[in-house]
Amino acid sequence: MGRHYSDVVIANDTRTSSIALKHMVISGLSASGSKVYDAGMLPTPSLAYVTRKYKAGVEITASHNPPEYNGLKLWNPDGSSFHEVQRSLLETEMIRDPGEINWEQMGNCETVSGCQQEHLERIKKDFPRNAGTKIVVDCGGGATCFATPLLLQQLGCQVVAINSIPTGFFPRGSEPAEENLGDLRQAVVSLHANLGIAHDGDGDRMVAVDEKGRVLEGDRLLLILAKDLGARKLVTTLDATMLLEESGFQVSRTKIGDTFVSEKLREDGDFGGEASGCWIFPKVSLCPDGVYAAAKLAQIVSEKKLSALVDSINLYPLKRGSLPLDRDRWSSIEDRFSGMDCLSRSTEDGIKLSFSDGWLLLRPSGTEPKMRISVEARTRQRAEELYNMARKNVESAIHGD
Repeated sequence: MGRHYSDVVIANDTRTSSIALKHMVISGLSASGSKVYDAGMLPTPSLAYVTRKYKAGVEITASHNPPEYNGLKLWNPDGSSFHEVQRSLLETEMIRDPGEINWEQMGNCETVSGCQQEHLERIKKDFPRNAGTKIVVDCGGGATCFATPLLLQQLGCQVVAINSIPTGFFPRGSEPAEENLGDLRQAVVSLHANLGIAHDGDGDRMVAVDEKGRVLEGDRLLLILAKDLGARKLVTTLDATMLLEESGFQVSRTKIGDTFVSEKLREDGDFGGEASGCWIFPKVSLCPDGVYAAAKLAQIVSEKKLSALVDSINLYPLKRGSLPLDRDRWSSIEDRFSGMDCLSRSTEDGIKLSFSDGWLLLRPSGTEPKMRISVEARTRQRAEELYNMARKNVESAIHGD
């Protein structure tokens, strides 16, 4: 890596394995000729933001995955993650030609401080003080344990932090999914808070709970943020609601994954996001920024009740599910759906069929031996009909019927 990136900033999340893995990466970078700057424990969006002063950034994290997992996220100076060409080049060099340098060319490592506050100061430029707004923040024991509570306090909010001690042993599931947010929902209601905020392990995701204790669907939050930002050109994924186009946005759709949203935003767009809780504000960085999103939502609820905004958006019925999948059967599934009557067909990421009253998306999971099925339609009956049709055809293709 040192052949291409002469100076690299590195940080880690709170996992028990992160420090050991970070020092392994520092050793490898130094041995390949990079000068390394250790920024300590930081949320991923903070690391990505300060990477603008370096050739590249590395975050030691497994993001929303359980604490026993760990890995690397690689960042460009504009806050975008390494794209496929960059990753392939590094992988090829590591496997085929790790290279050797002499002792005179080895890089050193030094610590840098103030990176988190640098990120927070940039965020505060965009927001007024929200005195009196009460917010419960659930950091899940992850890298935002200090960042988001501190930021919201500095913005004048009354902050109650839960699950915000960075021991490395996550007190709830790291993914900020509804089934993991019971503590947050209960705290918001019992404390009469205006808002609940939840993050994943490295802070690139932000999920919200309204003052009634309801976890917001990702599509609904995407619409709320985009409207408040005054965005015209919106970048999101293939599985986001069709209500976006009907709401007047100029929508560009990508494969599932914030990396693809970020790459598209680099070309054009005012705002980007996906239903998993990743929100990208390109005027700041091309990295999903859960910390910035928390400040933005705090501003919104200081002016309006979140529940009122939630109830004003009538989402179409959406149904998701999965089936076990042997990858060898994918071509059979493609054949099964290739001749199906529809308005349009996309194979950019799995198979997406669009109809006059809805759509269905079939795609193999990137991490598990499963087939994901997503369906949206104008009526619940039609959503069930499309889902059952998709599931029946997938099962027939898998079993060779």
